[in-house]
Amino acid sequence: MTNFEYTARTDSGDKVMGLVEADNEVAALRTLQEQRLFPIEVVSKASGRNEGKRTGRLRARDLGIMYGQLADLLRAGVPLLKALDSLTRASVSRGLKARLHTIRDAVADGQSLTQALRDDPTSFPVLHTAMIQAGERASFLEDVLSSLSVFIERLDELRGKVRGALIYPALLSALGAVVMVAALLFFVPKFEPLLEGIDKPAPTVLIFGLSTFVRVYWPVALLAGAALVVCVVLFTNSAVGRDIYERWRLRIPVVGTALRMVAITRFCRILGTMLANGVPLLQALNISKDSIGSPLLAQRVEEAAENVRGGASLSAPLGRGGLFPPEILAMISVAEESNQLQNVLIRIADTVEQRTNRQVDQAVRLLEPVVLCVVAMAIGFLALGLLLPIFTLASSLGAQ
Repeated sequence: MTNFEYTARTDSGDKVMGLVEADNEVAALRTLQEQRLFPIEVVSKASGRNEGKRTGRLRARDLGIMYGQLADLLRAGVPLLKALDSLTRASVSRGLKARLHTIRDAVADGQSLTQALRDDPTSFPVLHTAMIQAGERASFLEDVLSSLSVFIERLDELRGKVRGALIYPALLSALGAVVMVAALLFFVPKFEPLLEGIDKPAPTVLIFGLSTFVRVYWPVALLAGAALVVCVVLFTNSAVGRDIYERWRLRIPVVGTALRMVAITRFCRILGTMLANGVPLLQALNISKDSIGSPLLAQRVEEAAENVRGGASLSAPLGRGGLFPPEILAMISVAEESNQLQNVLIRIADTVEQRTNRQVDQAVRLLEPVVLCVVAMAIGFLALGLLLPIFTLASSLGAQ
């Protein structure tokens, strides 16, 4: 026999807690029903309540899967409390299981799902809670959860594609840096005694100087590098620096275009998904502004929200600065006039995402040879600086 701690409600709605002894959880539930108690939570005393502790951050993919499963359960007629209980037991993520446990308790205490999610804003962003609130108010929660699941999956797929495409250039850059530092530390010093007392060309003098600096003044180099990183971080965190960095980043050939289109895709999909699920336009614009991932584009969206609040169009402020392509602005303008903005925005997101995938592939294909050429040029300069004086010395000896 196992002891089970339970929380239940009586016929009058009073909340009671206690301990029941049974062979398993099913038997414990049956015992409570016989006592005319309606169980809210039944936990084995041996397992305790460690599930309720939050552990780690939630992955976007886990959240998307959870929303999709919850939508399927609700669409099948399963009550919300029982659906949350099933998801809590079935979840393989400890962090998600702990949060679902907390949400289930909050819903059992009479809170709405939106209120329960808002208690944990770090795990459930405002974008999610706004859409779920609209679904609860309009009684189509399962549809909202399904679209939210698809939305998270698409964004996670695009994010994973970009990160995966940058792995090879990053590894190549790191390997090139390690080779150069190792050569300056261990390989170049062996040539210094051989070339002592002869006239050295400028590349050789530069390489020997770099080698000496790396070997002797490496603490200064580390401090200088750390100071440079701190200065760059402080500058980019300031309003002026962030604006300058963002403008420069979005205007890099090929790469900047891809980054800009990724942000536009995110904006169109977020705004279209929220509008399609009943979120008011102004609220949807404010949420999408905070989720777009680009300060410059967020500024345009904020101006668009002010325009809409004043009764003007959405497309005009978005076109300022040339960040949004003219064809997208034209589609948004026509959609506003025909009152089909939510559908058009989602179609724009699908179309731009396909184009962005091609641009990301193009940017990565361009980045790989650029990184390879830079590494090859650095190693070639190192070899030239070491071999050039040897060839010069051999030529002079041959002439004599």
